[in-house]
Amino acid sequence: MNRIHSHMEQVNVIAKLADLSNQHYRNTLALSAVIELLIEQGLLTAEQIRSKAAELDASAMPHPESPTV
Repeated sequence: MNRIHSHMEQVNVIAKLADLSNQHYRNTLALSAVIELLIEQGLLTAEQIRSKAAELDASAMPHPESPTV
């Protein structure tokens, strides 16, 4: 592989990471706005959201007795 091709691949990877970072920010902003609106409208409480997030986080983590591959 020549050096120019390798450098261009690195530039492309960096550009893709920047795009992902920007998309992640926009998704996080949109989600935060929805959560704030739900709380403001009294449909959910901050504690309900924290509790559900903890529940989902715990279910996403492998259990200690489960073998990891």
